[in-house]
Amino acid sequence: MKRLLFSLSVLLLPILVNAQTPQATPPLPAPPRAATLPKPFDQTLPNGLRVIVIERRENPLIAAQVVVKNGGEVDPPELAGLADMTANLLTKGTQTRDAIQIAQQIESLGGSLESAARWDISFATVGVMSDKIPQAMEILADVVRRPTFKSEEVERLRQQSLDSITLSLGDPGSIARFVAARVVFGDSPYGHPVSGTTESMTRITGADIAKMHSRYYRPDNAILIIVGDTNAKDALALATKHFGDWQKPTTPMPTLSAATESGASKQGRVVVIDKPDAGQAAVYLARTGINRKDADYFRGIVSNSVLSGYSGRLNQEIRIKRGLSYGAGSTLDARREVGPFVASAQTKNESGAVVADLLLGEISRLSSSPPADAELTPRKAVLVGNFSRNLETTTGLATAVASLALFELGLDEINRYINNVQSITTADIQKFAGTRLDAKTSNIIIVGNAKAFLPELQKKYPNVEVIPVSELDLNTALLRKKKPQM
Repeated sequence: MKRLLFSLSVLLLPILVNAQTPQATPPLPAPPRAATLPKPFDQTLPNGLRVIVIERRENPLIAAQVVVKNGGEVDPPELAGLADMTANLLTKGTQTRDAIQIAQQIESLGGSLESAARWDISFATVGVMSDKIPQAMEILADVVRRPTFKSEEVERLRQQSLDSITLSLGDPGSIARFVAARVVFGDSPYGHPVSGTTESMTRITGADIAKMHSRYYRPDNAILIIVGDTNAKDALALATKHFGDWQKPTTPMPTLSAATESGASKQGRVVVIDKPDAGQAAVYLARTGINRKDADYFRGIVSNSVLSGYSGRLNQEIRIKRGLSYGAGSTLDARREVGPFVASAQTKNESGAVVADLLLGEISRLSSSPPADAELTPRKAVLVGNFSRNLETTTGLATAVASLALFELGLDEINRYINNVQSITTADIQKFAGTRLDAKTSNIIIVGNAKAFLPELQKKYPNVEVIPVSELDLNTALLRKKKPQM
């Protein structure tokens, strides 16, 4: 018996060793499967509301989303955060329901309701079982069209926003993000925090919110997307019933200034926000990127995927190889106008200058040493996987369709997305990095305990701007509070 057990252990040993030994080179991802979605029904009502319906009958769910084609970029300069505050208050009371009644009625339907604003967009979304969509659509129309912005709800949200801002201003990463926007976009619309500042939140009144709503929440500036277990005829009937009498104002839409006009030439700054009590330094490299309709869009997102993510170059170099951060990555935020490209990492204060050099070096290396297929294929797979996963839910699909409609792109791009990603070559990435991500003209922002990294940073960048965090003013591109007049 002992001899038999010994023999079995000898036979099983290689299997156990192989099971515990990781493969040195992971296999390449399998070829992606094409995503083919039903042809959308697309019709504009007489009042100007565009209605898009996508039938997905495999499960009994429906998501309906109202998109208003403006967001934080239309905030008045002194009222940063107004669009976000307006959108968040949609679900806090209407002419016939208070906030509690809205929440209770949505809960009784087994559904969800949310509203918010981002850059270029404000939205309200409801998700329910398909047999509950008539009631849910009535609530959705009510919150979008007839919010009351009661003073007690305004004050409650104001306090919540101020608390959130205060918390953010204690975090080096959040400060760096806010400062990067001001450095890249200056005093143009994309420069301010979309959630507002302490000063702007204090100034916003109920009248300001009502004015924002009446100016931009109008059928000829909105899109209704309905996705799920329905058909075009029924969905259009619901849209007409609840939104068909939404009156189009006689006044034209406000003329918008370019979102990037004053920040486009302000590149190459090195800004340090000195926060002596910071436990870590947040290091950002920031510059202008692309807009959503740019012909380089797919080259851009694949290039960014090579840089970002756990196995992306930034994380490989800064975290895995050198152990200088828990994570490093980048984002390419394509908006209606040119949005930002940002690469970032948090590190110990003493290595702030080193990490800045590493971020610059990896961005530069993307054009001089583009990825071979063994590196590029997995990074494409990440994009395809995230895209496909988002389309698995009705809300995710509605959001993807809303984005295309918002930026006036063809809705069939959903079916072409995977092929567009797969078609990007090493040469495409090299060209994009060399022409659109010039590291030499990018801005560097570091927030942390300056005495730990400033001497080393100044050896390479003698023009470093140092701003004590107590003097920081996010309401202006100057980034400094005005000194009191004597």
